[in-house]
Amino acid sequence: MKNTALSSTHEALGAKMIPFAGFNMPVQYEGVTIEHETVRNAVGVFDVSHMGEFLIEGSGALDLIQNVSSNDASKLTIGKAQYSCLPNDSGGIVDDLIIYRIKENTYLLVVNASNIEKDWKWIQSKNHVGASMRDISNDYSLLAIQGPKAVEAMQSLTSHDLSAIKFYNFIVGDFAGIEHVIISATGYTGSGGFEIYCKNSEVKQIWDRVFEVGVHYGIKPIGLAARDTLRLEMGYCLYGNDIDDTTSPIEAGLGWITKFDKDFTNSEALKAEKENGPKRKLVGFELDERGIPRQGYNIVDSSGLVIGKVTSGTMSPTLGKGIGLGYVTIPFSSIDSKINIQIRKNTVPATVVKLPFYKK
Repeated sequence: MKNTALSSTHEALGAKMIPFAGFNMPVQYEGVTIEHETVRNAVGVFDVSHMGEFLIEGSGALDLIQNVSSNDASKLTIGKAQYSCLPNDSGGIVDDLIIYRIKENTYLLVVNASNIEKDWKWIQSKNHVGASMRDISNDYSLLAIQGPKAVEAMQSLTSHDLSAIKFYNFIVGDFAGIEHVIISATGYTGSGGFEIYCKNSEVKQIWDRVFEVGVHYGIKPIGLAARDTLRLEMGYCLYGNDIDDTTSPIEAGLGWITKFDKDFTNSEALKAEKENGPKRKLVGFELDERGIPRQGYNIVDSSGLVIGKVTSGTMSPTLGKGIGLGYVTIPFSSIDSKINIQIRKNTVPATVVKLPFYKK
């Protein structure tokens, strides 16, 4: 089990630690609902240093990225980031990721912790252009400072105007007395804020300063459980739940990051799927009665016929009702469709809704 550079800090704060993607990670501190509401209303800090980081450099860097990723990375200028996915050869997804253009021929790829080795081997197998690849995952830490008060609370720690960093943009600058950190606005919570990428040796200083200046804003450390409820309220996909090696970006509602004006891995098959229409679709739903949907529960029609499966589900702290994501057959995929979730022996009615669940 790997530790992040802050694992002992989390333990000292009384965090409940669990194994997650091969790392010893804080799942919660005070409780999921309190932590969730802290991020929605004030500011909270996640240690997400388990995420993977690859540097792709050289004259062939863009060609390699264009080949392995579904989005059009040629649109990236220095200081911009892009959400994308790595399609496999059989219609599914190797991983979803964020691509940062750091310099003219230098890109940072941020991948999911559980997929670091898999993604590295996959990209390496497609590197026929001689691009330089470096896995820097073990050397870097990542903090996500999230919430509506994040910018105001953290502004004193940097000479840069944090409010000027637009969504999916980033800068390389000073923060909390450390030079050359990446400050990006690519949050996973829907409540604003930003992320800090720094060296492992620097993260404790940054963590301490962040909590020092944030104390007047109600800052709290936040665990992975609240991260999951926050992202689910936004309808954001989680790899391993809502997308995986068997789900296509088209059926997962990720057509917007799948650009067919370029060639990429399995692009012809995915283009045909988009033109012909997928057989199933990922939808968001709200329960009409009390209950909590969980991953793996069957979705059934009014006669009890299985029409799909829940991929993510929770009791929404903000809405006070059960919400979830799941794949259903096309006839049940339109907004306001009536479906049922099989929760153990009970069949609970639900309605397909427009995402996100949480609307500011």
